[in-house]
Amino acid sequence: MRVLIIERNLIWSARLTNSLKALGHEAIVVDKLPSEFDANIAIINLADPNSPVALLQAAGVKIIAHAGHKEKDRLELGKAAGCDLVVTNSELTYKLPEILERLAGT
Repeated sequence: MRVLIIERNLIWSARLTNSLKALGHEAIVVDKLPSEFDANIAIINLADPNSPVALLQAAGVKIIAHAGHKEKDRLELGKAAGCDLVVTNSELTYKLPEILERLAGT
């Protein structure tokens, strides 16, 4: 599976890339959505107010959005924007295989 990671935080991008590769997926890291891309899933950080949810949805890409567990307003914004899954940072860190499996089943 090709996963587009839209992330400005180098720690998060490295962590997600390593985890995805260990699970056998291809990770593509960008700090903003390129004009052309080929991915099944995108992971976006809700800390970035310019997350391209609508563009990803229009392209048929499933979206996993994440934010800190105390950032309830951001988590709610992700749900309201129509992200396929909205998870906390710790869930993304410790439950990535289950999250990907859950999303693949939708």
